[in-house]
Amino acid sequence: MSYEGIEQLPLEVYTESAYLNYSMSVIRDRALPHISDGLKPVQRRIMYDMNELGLSATSKYVKSARTVGDVLGKYHPHGDSSCYEAMVLMAQDFSYRYPLIDKQGNWGVPDEPKSFAAMRYTEARLSKFSEVLLSDLKLNCTTYVPNFDGTLQEPAYLPARLPHILLNGTMGIAVGMATNIPPHNVREVADACCHLLENNDASVLDLLNYVKGPDYPTDAEIINSKEELQKLYETGHGSIRMRAVYEVVQGEIIITALPYQVSGSNVVMTIAELMNAKKLPLVSDVRDETSDKCKIVIVPRSNRVDPDKLMLHLFAVPKLDLEKTYSINMNILGLDGNPAVKNLKQILNEWLTFRKDTVRARINSRIDKINSRLHLLEGLFTVFLNIDEVIYIIRNSDEAKKELIARFNLTDIQAEYILETKLRQLARLSEIKLKEEKDELEKEKEHLSSFLNSATKFKNLLKKEIKEDALKYGDDRRTPIVERVEAQIISEKEMTPSEPMTVILSKMGWVRAAKGHTTEAATLSYKTGDGYLASCFSRSNMSVTFMSNLGVAYSVDVNQLPSARSQGEPLTGKLSMSQGETIETVFCGNEEDYYLISTDAGYGFIIQYKDLVSRTAKGKNIVNLSEGAKINVPQRISNLDEDYCLVITNTGRMLIFPVNELPKLSRGKGNKMISIPGDKVVTREEYVIQIAILGMEDSVVIYAGKRTITSTLKNLDTYISSRGRRGVKLPRPLQRVTDLQVNRVEAVIATDKQQ
Repeated sequence: MSYEGIEQLPLEVYTESAYLNYSMSVIRDRALPHISDGLKPVQRRIMYDMNELGLSATSKYVKSARTVGDVLGKYHPHGDSSCYEAMVLMAQDFSYRYPLIDKQGNWGVPDEPKSFAAMRYTEARLSKFSEVLLSDLKLNCTTYVPNFDGTLQEPAYLPARLPHILLNGTMGIAVGMATNIPPHNVREVADACCHLLENNDASVLDLLNYVKGPDYPTDAEIINSKEELQKLYETGHGSIRMRAVYEVVQGEIIITALPYQVSGSNVVMTIAELMNAKKLPLVSDVRDETSDKCKIVIVPRSNRVDPDKLMLHLFAVPKLDLEKTYSINMNILGLDGNPAVKNLKQILNEWLTFRKDTVRARINSRIDKINSRLHLLEGLFTVFLNIDEVIYIIRNSDEAKKELIARFNLTDIQAEYILETKLRQLARLSEIKLKEEKDELEKEKEHLSSFLNSATKFKNLLKKEIKEDALKYGDDRRTPIVERVEAQIISEKEMTPSEPMTVILSKMGWVRAAKGHTTEAATLSYKTGDGYLASCFSRSNMSVTFMSNLGVAYSVDVNQLPSARSQGEPLTGKLSMSQGETIETVFCGNEEDYYLISTDAGYGFIIQYKDLVSRTAKGKNIVNLSEGAKINVPQRISNLDEDYCLVITNTGRMLIFPVNELPKLSRGKGNKMISIPGDKVVTREEYVIQIAILGMEDSVVIYAGKRTITSTLKNLDTYISSRGRRGVKLPRPLQRVTDLQVNRVEAVIATDKQQ
């Protein structure tokens, strides 16, 4: 203290004390709910004030401004906007699982919860469910405290008949801590309470036989596993994952329920934005047909798209919120007034303790009232026995009260009550009624006392009341709990059903895809001056590779190709090709398949199909072409260790060698397959005209005009040698080879003629 009586403190001490006081004020008096009634102070004051104003579920609606003004003036000295927003939240059936306020007017919609009208336009009254918190309020079983200015009394906590802290949940941010408690189903929580009353040593796992999980005011699914939910309720913190519910009707995906507090209009808008950005190529349209119930229609691009795989993809898109994760932190003010994160058993145990104290206080309060009434009745019976003397004393005495107390040994309260009793109440009929009343009161007192004297009876009373309230206010679970496949971003290829397709390439570079594996690609209609060039068998969820005359490989997903019902589209619109570049052939395979890539200069190498696949429209440079050389049709290798490579030049030389003598490369020129003098390659005097892969049991048909020869490897041992040799001349009539056909024992991909 200074000499002027002013307290002086170091700034460090003062600021620390002031901040701690502020923190505890926010934690206890604003942000965190109390375990007893599950309400924050502003919510409790709104409920209590509406009850005091007589705004029950059967009364008329009253302007919200009237309620807010009354709450601010009497109990809650804060801003009207925060008070009204708290009131709105308790009225929104899409925010509260069990709304506490019955609303009339614009109180917001699921798409825009904060679009509610001003409080001067809306009206409200208490809902039927509010009786869970308020019905015992007049039974003198709760503690009252002075309001902010000491002129009125307000309840410290409402006498909740059910554990409301779990039923509607809550969220709040205090200083240094936060809370986020999900809503639950009345019937499930009530059953858990009854089980805990019977089995105080029950574990959280036992209670989860009754409390299946949170129950939000939405039909969307909770997709947590049982193990995740068990850990959440054992620790008091974790996360809940919710996923939209959908159905497929005539090829269209209809979303019928969204996760808690997810806006349907935002979902539609985000899908549209992704479509415009070409990030959702498998969606052709999205429509919002929501009226009273959620209905968002997503139209896949074609019937080839698998709706379930598409939805798994959309669930994984973070901006969409079709699958949303909610952080759970069951931080609550306990009966001791201190905040703590509690597990399910601790919450129910502590609330049951509160409920026991409330019921005891209610019973004791009623017994006290009965005792008070019996005490007055005892005095009245004294009057009936001495009616004449009592009347004489009252008529003739100046201090009748004192004389009555002295004469009949009455208490001050009894004497005062006798003096205030009207003479007509002292009739014989009244005496009979009073005796009946006394008998009834004594029976009621004995009945109530039995609950206090017997732990079993008291427990049964609690269970009975909890079950009755659950039956009266409970309903079926809204939020199903289903374990689902984990959502993940998947490629368009993975979302497409696997159907057989034939990819057809024309001479002018037009491409199309026909359903099924057809060998009649050459008979399709083509543009004037155009015609069939090549085709390959593939599937709708695979990619095909186009090889250009410059040795560049381009990849396109089959599901992006136009239908064969039309004449197709030019590949130049899908690929970034250089000037003068043309597509020579098309082929496809599985990622692990091996292909022989070769040129007519006699060079080749082995490559896996996955190394041919290009992720961009610019393609991948695969082959280094020597001067004047051209690309041969890629050949699929069935067995790398047993297959042979057959090479024929335009001069009639043929060489057969084991294909595994060629190197495995991801790009390059390769090694020499058959020896051709370099000058003859440049001048185009000699070059490879036919190439094929042969298995040990395969047969080959060599065409030379009208002449043919059919043989197997066993009969062609004259031509079998090592890679890089000159080869042996075919018989003179067969030296001008025009075509080659391999008849495979087990055909895997199309024959060379089909390609």
